Amino acid sequence: MVLNFLKPTYCVQSVYDLSVDELKKNGIKAVLTDLDNTLLAWNNPEGTPELHEWLKETKASGIDVIVVSNNTWDRVKKAVGGLDVDYVAWSLKPLPRGILKVLHDRDLNKDDVLMVGDQMLTDVWASHLAGVPSVLVKRLIESDMWQTWLNRFIENQAKKMIYKKDGPVFYDSFEKAVQAKED
Repeated sequence: MVLNFLKPTYCVQSVYDLSVDELKKNGIKAVLTDLDNTLLAWNNPEGTPELHEWLKETKASGIDVIVVSNNTWDRVKKAVGGLDVDYVAWSLKPLPRGILKVLHDRDLNKDDVLMVGDQMLTDVWASHLAGVPSVLVKRLIESDMWQTWLNRFIENQAKKMIYKKDGPVFYDSFEKAVQAKED
């Protein structure tokens, strides 16, 4: 199908559903994640207690969390300042530039990482172009930054086409998403 490049490898409710045990079981060494509405709600720059706990557990287990964002360096630096995570800004998603930079700089294989994001047109497409598994999450809040409205409109049309052919996407735990993919 023409839209296969927009189909995520996995779908989970949120980045917090990526448990350390399941990540390790699947050989994941780094979680690459979008910033706005994936890791942080764009209007909540401090993040939630749940986010801070997930980051603490993930990092303590030896799994890196790296933000791959289309935002400016200043914006991303400010947003992740209190999170103690590395980042790549101006990644130009859907181009794979940011993802490939992380793979190269950290000497990671494509199967060692997951790219997590809330948008098919940027995050999922970029992961396909980079050859890494993608995880589509529900956006943290329904409202988006003003720049995102066109992407959301196009994405909704693409989802309708994908769902018509393949059925709806179910957001689940990572363990169940991996199992469903294997079945």
